[in-house]
Formats: sequence, structure tokens, C-alpha cells
Amino acid sequence: MKKIQTLLNFFLNEKFKDKSENVIIYISIIAFIGHLLFIFLNKINFIQLELVTSLYNNPIAAIYTPFSFILIYEVYLLVYYLPKSTTIYIGKQYEIILLIIIRRIFKDISNLELTSNWFAVKYDLIFLYDIVAVVVLFFLIFIFYRLSDLQKKEAVINDKIERFIAIKKGIASFLVPVLLILSFYSFYDWIVKSFFSVNELVYNFDDINKIFFEDFFTVLILVDVLILLFSFLHSDKFSTVIRNSGFIISTIMIKLSFNTEGILNDILLVFSVVFGILILLIHNKYEKLKKNI
Repeated sequence: MKKIQTLLNFFLNEKFKDKSENVIIYISIIAFIGHLLFIFLNKINFIQLELVTSLYNNPIAAIYTPFSFILIYEVYLLVYYLPKSTTIYIGKQYEIILLIIIRRIFKDISNLELTSNWFAVKYDLIFLYDIVAVVVLFFLIFIFYRLSDLQKKEAVINDKIERFIAIKKGIASFLVPVLLILSFYSFYDWIVKSFFSVNELVYNFDDINKIFFEDFFTVLILVDVLILLFSFLHSDKFSTVIRNSGFIISTIMIKLSFNTEGILNDILLVFSVVFGILILLIHNKYEKLKKNI
């Protein structure tokens, strides 16, 4: 058991994080070049990739692949920061959904028609919604981290908090193998359904953006609930309970967004971050007020 714990802790140390970053960069470059090669081979009809034509008929769409690996690294960072800071952990969730939208833009860019009748074309409108959502979410994440910094300056470490951090480290260690298994299963399931399943010859490749991440956010909801329950070990403050409960609601809204599309998807994602910001803002104001009483 001790050896297993040592192995899991290995994935959460800073050296492994730095090495992982370098590895992901190299893998992303190789994957980008490989994707471009497939597009070229598809263009000259050397291979036929009709099922995934939206990803293999435009060189710009090749950016989708390296972004997928960057997202994997962001998932790892989320787990890495879980024991260190709850707000940074939530912020990483917001970063992930922002990167998912950016990745989706690179995928859908090959569907743009760029006609004078822009507002009547479905994919052109979706592209416009996503572009606006990226700017709004980027600004909202900036605000969230500013509020998080203000909270950290006022934080006081004691024995109960150290015990809570140790519990979160244990949860993060458990998440490492869970997410690895989930990622391999999601990739395997997509490959089977896309290329080998007779019943899935007509496959909706809009769902490619849901691969792994829909299940991933389900896991995060369960993790957030565990964090909320364990938080009672070091604090039963009303403001902390409401803050952590609000973060769970924010994560649930992100999860629900995977069942929507178009402008509704972007609105739900933006609102989930706005909700998280408001919860954190009110929490900080509440704590400041209590100290002055």
C-alpha cells in the first residue's frame, strides 16, 4: 500500500509536472504534423477518411489535435492543484471549458461558408457565438483569479487546514488512475464506434467534443461533493459551506452544457463561470465583514 501511495504522490510532485509539460509539447507538435499529413493524404485521395471529413479536409482543422493534448495537460494540472487550492482547482475547470471552446472553433472552422447571408448559416452562427464566448470567458477567468488572490492573502494555515489539505491530496492521488482509465476507455470507445461499429456508420461527429470531458465533469462533481463533506473537518463556517456548494453548482452547469449546442451551450458555460465568480465575491465580502464585527 505504501508503494502504491508513493507512486501516486509521484504524479503530484513539481518535477513530474515540469517533465509532463515538456512531453506534452513534443507530443502536440508530432500530433499536429501527423494530422497535417493525414489531411494531405486525404486531399490527394491516397486514403479515404469520409467519416471524419470535417477534421481532415482543412489544414486549419489540424490545430484541433495539439489542442486535445494541451487539454489533457490542463486536466492533469487540475488534479495537481486540487490539494493546493480549491479556488485554483475550480479555476482550472474554467480554463478547461475555455480550451474546449477554442478547440471546437478549430474543428468547426472548416464548415464556415463566409457568405453574405452569414446569419442564416448554422455553422457561421455557431462560430460567431464561440468567438464571443472565448473573449467573455477569458475575461471572467481573469476576474475569478483576481478574487482568488485576494482570498489567499487572507488565508490562515492551522492544523485542521493542514489535515484537510492532506485529505485533498489523497483524493487527487486517487483521481490520477481514475482519469487515466477514463481517458483510455473514452478513446477506445470512440475508435470502435467511429471505425468498426456497423451500427454507427452515420456518426454525429459534433459529439467528438464530448469525448472524455462529459464523463470527466461527472467525476469532478463527485469530487466536489467529497471536498464539501471533508471541508467540515476543518471549518463549519456558513460562508465556506455556501462557497463550496456554489462551486459544485457551477461544475454541474458545465456538465449540463455538454447536452446542449449552439448559443445555449455558450450561455450555459458563461453563466457557470459568472455564478462561480459571484459566489467567490460574496464569500470574500462576507469573510471581510465578519472580521470587522
